[in-house]
Amino acid sequence: MAVNNELLGREFPETPPYLVGREKVREFARAVFADAPLHTEVDAARALGYTDVVAPPTFAMVIQDQTLQQLLNEPDSGIVLARTIHAEQRFAYTRPIVAGDELSARLKVTGIRMMAGNAMITSEAEITDAAGAHVVTATSVLLVASDDAAGEEEA
Repeated sequence: MAVNNELLGREFPETPPYLVGREKVREFARAVFADAPLHTEVDAARALGYTDVVAPPTFAMVIQDQTLQQLLNEPDSGIVLARTIHAEQRFAYTRPIVAGDELSARLKVTGIRMMAGNAMITSEAEITDAAGAHVVTATSVLLVASDDAAGEEEA
């Protein structure tokens, strides 16, 4: 089954709110070796004008993942997880994510490009806070290998 080109322009429902926890930010910071004190120490973050610890920039993936799950679970997508890799990731921030934020996201498929039978699917997750204000746009590119490419690897 090939990737469904009708995914282009498809928008998905907003995700349930995700409450950003202080310990989750600290755990994530340790996992990605973000050792700046504002990621783990409340006093250091407050000294810089934030209300709580500040998440490393890639933390937005935690929220974006909820939206990507919607795309991957779409019955008519033609996306086979076993043939999919996360090829690219970008973030465009309005403001940093801070512990205590309640964030939701909405995904839109913004591009599908075919290359030698493989599909590159670009999607953008608009992540907003509880007041509806934009926090970050997380853009992902998924590379979905064709059936032929997957068969060649298995041979």
